[in-house]
Amino acid sequence: MWKIIFPVILSTLLCIGLIVLIWLATFRGGGDVQRWADISTMWIAIPTMIGMLIVFALLGGIIYLLAKLLNITPKYTVMAQDFFLLAQSYVKRAADAVAKPVITIDSIGAGINRFFGKR
Repeated sequence: MWKIIFPVILSTLLCIGLIVLIWLATFRGGGDVQRWADISTMWIAIPTMIGMLIVFALLGGIIYLLAKLLNITPKYTVMAQDFFLLAQSYVKRAADAVAKPVITIDSIGAGINRFFGKR
């Protein structure tokens, strides 16, 4: 129980103490509000700058890897394109073979209906 409750109570008291200390330093006896505002702005801006630095590093890494990859890809993209063109012809031929009996039966039925005058 002390391993859970004691650290929670201690950190709560520490946060309340820091809030009171900041309040006393800022608003009592002509405290320098602008200085505290500047410090707060720094504490807000620092994590944003670190996050943007990480994003910038990732973007630079991606650009570097793409530049290296562009030297390799032309040969393999041609091979992949040829493979998919071949696969497309096989798929189109298979789809036509599957649809041909249905189209033939429908056309025979339409011819019979036309011959007997049903429109």
